[in-house]
Amino acid sequence: MPTAPLAGPLFDHWRAAPENGTVSVAHNPATGEPLAAFRNATPEEVASAVEKATMAFRTWGRTTPAERATLLLTLADRLEAAREDFARAETLNVGKPLGLAREEIAYDADVLRFMAGAARIAHAGAAGEYLDGNTSMTRREPLGVVGLITPWNYPLMEAMWKLAPALAAGNTVVLKPSELTPLSTLLFAQLAREVLPDGVLNLVLGDGATGAALVEHPAVRMVSLTGDVSTGRKVAVAASATLKRVHLELGGKAPALVFADAPLEAVAGELAATGYLNAGQDCTAPCRVIVEDAAYDSFTDAYCKAVAGLRCGDPEDELSHFGPVISQRQLERVEGFVERARSAGACVLVGGNRIDRPGWFHEATVITEVRQDDEIVQREVFGPVVTIQRAGSDDEMLAMANGVDYGLAASVWTTDVSRSLRFTRELAFGTVWLNQHLVLANEMPFGGFGQSGYGKELSAHAIDEYSQVKHVMLKATG
Repeated sequence: MPTAPLAGPLFDHWRAAPENGTVSVAHNPATGEPLAAFRNATPEEVASAVEKATMAFRTWGRTTPAERATLLLTLADRLEAAREDFARAETLNVGKPLGLAREEIAYDADVLRFMAGAARIAHAGAAGEYLDGNTSMTRREPLGVVGLITPWNYPLMEAMWKLAPALAAGNTVVLKPSELTPLSTLLFAQLAREVLPDGVLNLVLGDGATGAALVEHPAVRMVSLTGDVSTGRKVAVAASATLKRVHLELGGKAPALVFADAPLEAVAGELAATGYLNAGQDCTAPCRVIVEDAAYDSFTDAYCKAVAGLRCGDPEDELSHFGPVISQRQLERVEGFVERARSAGACVLVGGNRIDRPGWFHEATVITEVRQDDEIVQREVFGPVVTIQRAGSDDEMLAMANGVDYGLAASVWTTDVSRSLRFTRELAFGTVWLNQHLVLANEMPFGGFGQSGYGKELSAHAIDEYSQVKHVMLKATG
């Protein structure tokens, strides 16, 4: 397996010693072996980080957009220059193929560059006279200290999605990565210490208790979380005590609607490739394929052949399409979903089992003969498992697609323009792709509906999420 830097001042600061109380252990999911143990931040350390961010905000909040943009561009250059170290950290700690990790780091640098530019064009509105003798104007201002809680499936990318707009808008930050995957975030925080003023970016490591201390702190003016729905609910409740702003990017159960007029073999190949990306640990993965009845048999055959050709293996092997799931617990969760689906009468056409080797590997799995209200259709598996359903009409396909609690992303595969327009209008998802899936542009907003949360990542809308608008009215004198 690739190695990655596990040294530096922040690593030393957070590395657990024998006398430490509660610790979290980062593992290599491809072997199951521990990489390093890190101590969990105490409530006092969280409060200290918030205090540092509060002090830094007095200066950082008054910097110009151009000044902040310059530093974000420097961060992007430094990140790109250290691309190999960051990619290896993601591969080592998350288990994603090294080639994919390299692509992610290049993308992460572009997120920083986009937000640097967006900071300089963000505006609050217009000035004018709306009452006699008065001139009104609006100001867009930062919120203050923002708490960011990031997940384990895309540790660095999700950190950039939150950190870049928060800093661009003029906020200071306390960032808590998942206790399962802190390595790339630690590397980035070390890099950022050489670029950003002291206290602008503060890192705390720990588990749910550390996150709760951050959410509940009264000086934190906003919390942005990417995680599961249950965690999102807890954060929203805890944040309500201090009426802080909350941004939630939660789960997904993305449908891919395949119609008979689509090029079925090509569609099957694309959906197989994206459905098992990152071992299916992606909220936008097309894990619910809904196929028009006339195309069902042909598509299912082509899809199963494509999935059978995917290679689950060592993340360092360039031939591996995907690697392990993140933990033993996640592997058991995936197995449980598959076994309960079997017991309920579903048919496992491909895969369905863990792979007998060190680490936490599970076969790419295709399940058919499922009902709309089955657990495997309604709940997020977050693993390499895809269901295929049959539908008899456009109306039925639409109802099946919308018939879950989640609303993050969906795709429609058809050459019919009228159908495309109807489905993009009526699908209740924050992102709808036509004849493609899992394609992101930093210029466009990303975020869900329903149980998938609220608020937008990416685009200039993300600057809005981390800003507040103030009305100023001046009375004319003389």
